[in-house]
This record gives sequence, structure tokens and C-alpha cells, in this order.
Amino acid sequence: QVQLVESGGGLVQAGDSLRLSCAASGRTFSSRTMGWFRQAPGKEREFVAAINWSGGNTGYANSVKGRFTISRDNAKNTMYLQMNSLKPEDTAVYYCAAREAQYDYTTRSRTYDYDYWGQGTQVTVSS
Repeated sequence: QVQLVESGGGLVQAGDSLRLSCAASGRTFSSRTMGWFRQAPGKEREFVAAINWSGGNTGYANSVKGRFTISRDNAKNTMYLQMNSLKPEDTAVYYCAAREAQYDYTTRSRTYDYDYWGQGTQVTVSS
């Protein structure tokens, strides 16, 4: 079982930066692929970024590539999402997620690839 808690969301202006954190409980955080997703009002949950268990493989949605950076600190059981040059269209609830499968070298971008989810943190970007 893995429990995930996101933090770091808030209200910012366009062009600002935020760093989201996802703290995980459990001994097996370091062996799992992790991901960030977001959901805007009236829209489906969409992939943002993912990182494999070692941190050596990352993947991003085209809409955030070059602006967002995903990382992890396995010693702290924490994953991060550094978001720069934020745009109003980045406004959403951001969720972190973890896969049940361990030692997966790939990154995954589908919601059904992930088995554990946090409660989400709101990010609002004003124009």
C-alpha cells in the first residue's frame, strides 16, 4: 500500500513558478514509477509528467515540455514537479500517482497505468 500527499499548490500570476511535492509513505517508493496528472474543471484528467523508479527516465506532455521538470528524492520518499513560466491554461488540480509494479524502467502516461493516487493540490494561474 502506498499513500501519497501532494503540497505546494497555490495562486500565482502568469509567468511565475511553483514547485509541487508529493510525499509517499511506504518502504517501496524508491522502486516505483511515479507520475503527475492534472484535471481542470469540466475536463478529463490528463498526463503531465512521469519518472521511473531510478529517476533515469522521464516523460512529459507536449504542453509542459521545456517548462516543467519532474524529479524525485528516493531517500526522502518525495517526488517533485518544478513548474516554470506558468500559463493560465495550467490551472488545474494536480495529482501525483504511483504504479503498483516495481522496477519498471519505462514511464507511463495513462491514468489506468497507475494504482495509487493522492488527493490533489490546486494550482491557479491568473492572467
